[in-house]
Amino acid sequence: MAHKKQNLPQKICPVCKRPFTWRKKWEKDWEQVIYCSERCRRNKDK
Repeated sequence: MAHKKQNLPQKICPVCKRPFTWRKKWEKDWEQVIYCSERCRRNKDK
């Protein structure tokens, strides 16, 4: 059965200002996730 994609936590990326949703790969460290992508993480100083 497919997992329902509703009610997942969301955050706003400080670089691109877009909302992004929790992903399975962030399960263990969602508290530490700040950026929506590797690209935004690299561009944080610009």
